[in-house]
Formats: sequence, structure tokens, C-alpha cells
Amino acid sequence: MNNNISIDEEYKQWIKKITNEYRSSQIKAAVKVNVELLAFYWNLGRDIVKMQKQSDWGSKFLDNVSKDLKRNLPDVKGFSKSNLNYISVFYSLYSPLDINKSGSEQADDKIIPQVGGQFENVKSNGISVDELFSIPWGHHKLIIDKCGKSLEKACFYVKETLANNWSRAILLNFIDSDLYSRQGKAISNFDKTLPPATGELAQEMTRDPYCFDFLTLSTPYYEKELKDALMDNITHFMLELGKSFAFVGREYHLVVGQTDQFIDMLFYNIALHCYVVIEVKIRDFQPADIGQLSTYVSAVDGLLCTENDNRTVGLLICKTKDNVLAKYAVNGIDLPLGISEYELSNLLPDNFKSSLPTIEEIENGLK
Repeated sequence: MNNNISIDEEYKQWIKKITNEYRSSQIKAAVKVNVELLAFYWNLGRDIVKMQKQSDWGSKFLDNVSKDLKRNLPDVKGFSKSNLNYISVFYSLYSPLDINKSGSEQADDKIIPQVGGQFENVKSNGISVDELFSIPWGHHKLIIDKCGKSLEKACFYVKETLANNWSRAILLNFIDSDLYSRQGKAISNFDKTLPPATGELAQEMTRDPYCFDFLTLSTPYYEKELKDALMDNITHFMLELGKSFAFVGREYHLVVGQTDQFIDMLFYNIALHCYVVIEVKIRDFQPADIGQLSTYVSAVDGLLCTENDNRTVGLLICKTKDNVLAKYAVNGIDLPLGISEYELSNLLPDNFKSSLPTIEEIENGLK
């Protein structure tokens, strides 16, 4: 009987192994197909741009190309006039990256990118060709729609999508909230209190302002209600911070001497190998806030950090701040601190909450 149990267990493990291998091969195949597709689109876009410059093709060029390709390849999707236009914009937008010199071969005056992970990791504008070809076409179309002709902005969202494994919906959310303009904009002293490489990473993790949506808040709202809403929105907050952050605790309890202290939010950043203390204020920034934040940062350094951890970083998120005052406040501190603002949107109008039906009214309606 024991032999039967052993055989059954081995069989289950074998089935699990085959299943995992198949899923892994599916992912690899999907990635390779995507790279091949984007390499094809790159060449096609290059040809379209080149031929459209010749005036004798006329304004109906894309219409004719679409009809002819659909006739020759009736089972293939992607040759609509709209998609062909995206393809030409895709090439025009990223052509300054100079793919000719980034792991590609020349053949008959056409660019043949070496797919399947064979790109040279040559970066231009902070992005390499293999990174460009690694996100799905649907993401590229969204970036094209939202970023216009800004190569720097488009490359920023490509890099963030890869770094954080964003879905198209999350990408759209961050584009609409203008993450590009808010990235790394907090007032901080990271350049003076952290090593250069660590300081740059710490600055990149900041936003100014942080954008929050609270659909259930009405105006005016009580201070405690707003603070609770800010603290409850952990999921959105974690997405803002990125995948390198691990959530440690909310209102995290620390015993400091004979006192009990509670940190609004405590995270651990895997990339920086450090704790991150976050304090939220629902009012304007005041210099005294730096004293509280500094105490918490210093306490975490002394009570939680090990020899394997870097210096704890502190971030204060407040309603508004005077940038000059904030700069003076952090410049006088030897601990790595940053100050950002937050914005609220989609608040319900004053009279809307009162116009909603009560639970009793809903129950009576159902009856």
C-alpha cells in the first residue's frame, strides 16, 4: 500500500512538472511571437513612412495598402487602415532610437531586428530595442494615443510598464494621472543623505503630487473620514509606489523608550534594501512634521534595521506645501527625508450624498 502511495505521489509531481513546463513554454512562445510581430511592424512602418513621402502615392495610400494586404492575407488581422496608421506612427515615434545600430542586420536596405533575445542592449533615450519590443502591441497603441509625439514620455511609460508588469488598464490609469510629470518630483534631501545611486532610486520612487480617487467621500468631509480614506486606499497607494515595495504595516506600533509610537504606513523597498516610513497629513505642511517624521525614521533605524539594511527613508505626504519652506526643512536634517503633496479627485458634491437612498428605502423598494 505504501508503494501505491509513493507511486501516486510521484505521478502527481510528474503531472505538476509537465503542467508547469507547458505553461512556461506558452509564456516564452507568446513573448517570442510578440517580438516577431513588433519587428515586422517596425519594418512595415519604416516602409510606409518612406513611401508616403513620395507624393505620387497620393492621400489614399493607406487605404490601398490595407485593401491589398487584406486580399493577399485574408486570414490575418492587423491590416486595417487604422492599425497601419498606428504602425507608421510607431516607427516614426521611436525611429530616433536608431535601431540600425542596436542589434540589427541590414539586408536590401531594410532593417531586420534580431528577435528572440538577440538584441544588443544598446540604450538610446534610456531604453533599448529589446525593451521596446517586449510590451504588447495594445500597450503601444495606448501609449501612442496618449503621448503624442513625445519620445521621452513614451519611453518612460514603456520602461515603467516593463518594470512593474502593468496591465493595459493600469497603464491607462497612470497615463491619465500624468505619472510622467509627477515622477521623482518630491522635495527631498536624498542627494545629500544617501549614496548617489541609492539617492537616485529613492528620488525616482517619489511622486508629487500623489493622486487619489475617493468616490465615496462627500464634501465637506470630517478630518478623520479623510484620513481613514487615505489610509484605506492601500492598494492604489501600493500601485503608485511600484512593485519593489512590500507592505509592512499600517499604524505600525513601535515601543520607543517608555512610549508607544504609531507609524501611519511602513513599507520595505526591495530594490533599495531599506524601510520606508510614510506619514500622511490632511493639512498644509508644517515644519514640526519633519520632527515627527525624523523621530520615526531614526527609531526604525535603531529598532528594526539589521546590518543588511540601508538607511531608512522617510516620506511625508501632505495636502499642500510651500516648496521653499519644505526645502529648508529637509536641508537641515541628516536623515533621508522627502515631502510630497496629494490630490483628491472625483469627490461627490455636497448635496449628492444626502440624495442617495437609505438602506431602509432600498429594502422597501425591493419589497
